[in-house]
Amino acid sequence: MRLLAGLVAAFLILSGTPAGAGQGPDWHETKEKARGQEVFWNAWGGDERINAYIAWVGERVEAEYGVTLRHVKLADTAEAVRKVLAEKTAGRDEGGSIDLIWINGENFKAMKDQGLLFGPFAENLPNFGYVDVENKPTTRLDFTVPTDGLEAPWGMAKLNFIYDSAVLQQPPRSIPAILAHAKANPGRVAYPAPPDFIGTTFLKQALYELAADPAALQQPPGESFDSVTAPLWAWLDQLTPHLWRSGKIYPKNGPALIQLLDDGEVDFAISFYPAEASSAIASGKLPKSARTFVLDRGTIGNTHFVAIPYNAKAREGAMVVADFLMSPEAQARKENPEYWGDNTVLAVGKLDAVGRKLFDELPRGAATLAPDELGLTLPEPHPGWMTRIEETWLSRYGS
Repeated sequence: MRLLAGLVAAFLILSGTPAGAGQGPDWHETKEKARGQEVFWNAWGGDERINAYIAWVGERVEAEYGVTLRHVKLADTAEAVRKVLAEKTAGRDEGGSIDLIWINGENFKAMKDQGLLFGPFAENLPNFGYVDVENKPTTRLDFTVPTDGLEAPWGMAKLNFIYDSAVLQQPPRSIPAILAHAKANPGRVAYPAPPDFIGTTFLKQALYELAADPAALQQPPGESFDSVTAPLWAWLDQLTPHLWRSGKIYPKNGPALIQLLDDGEVDFAISFYPAEASSAIASGKLPKSARTFVLDRGTIGNTHFVAIPYNAKAREGAMVVADFLMSPEAQARKENPEYWGDNTVLAVGKLDAVGRKLFDELPRGAATLAPDELGLTLPEPHPGWMTRIEETWLSRYGS
């Protein structure tokens, strides 16, 4: 039996498939059951490039696996969480309306805590064997919460800032410097209104630099919330009058902020994708002089995932889609700034020659920082901070 196991492992390595990664009879049965299924994927729909990428995924899984993918476009992932919870409350434990969710952070924790997720399934998918769990620990740890195989990683994000180098020669590289820049240049700074994830992450980034003890952010906020966040609200009280439209109107999301940058109304935009500036140049949404910068003390980074609700109607189809999203083909296309520019979750060194070539040939773009230029990656705070920061911001600054 040991000899047989060795031969199987050798075959999997030679064939480019990770050993022990779910290629047995169970996966074959999963693919057979998935054929003909219709998968309703609830995913944020606020970016044309991402929507186009998801449409391409739909074409590929239809052609290769006979799975029909329906993109249900969300303004906020919490919409999907509420729907699954409502179905559970109503006793709809089978045949749910959602098969797959693009998710992370507080939404994942909420679903995990309330038993709304199917699984564990993620680490049994064939392509999970390529995931770089050693050097990218957030592929198994979502905002400090262990994933426990309940969600499959499909992208790496890191906060960064985009500016027009023909207009702004010295971008601000710290949270205090952003305030100084706003005071010196009224109306030239903006951020999306929470609960947009870019806007909320910008606030968490500010809190990291302003908090007396940033390590507190790795634990639930509890009674320390007011004292830890006091410097954030003091900073925002000074910043808000100097924002674009005097802080009375906020951009809807990241793409809207990039449009303001292109229109010359603000001095920088905020992104979660290090190649977004290059992607926007390629699509004609920013001038060729657009460039990227990060903050000197590091910026927040995380992994985003897909999860399957506990009552999904097309579980097998959802698993097939989740596995395809981790494939070298899908990951390389996703990292290409011409399509998206989102960093891969894979360890490229684990791939065969064909897979490595897909990544070796990717264009980087003049506006994309090299990996060693992206600086320190700060871990996401515990999800409790995100929820309470959003609530407090809305009460203080929301209209």
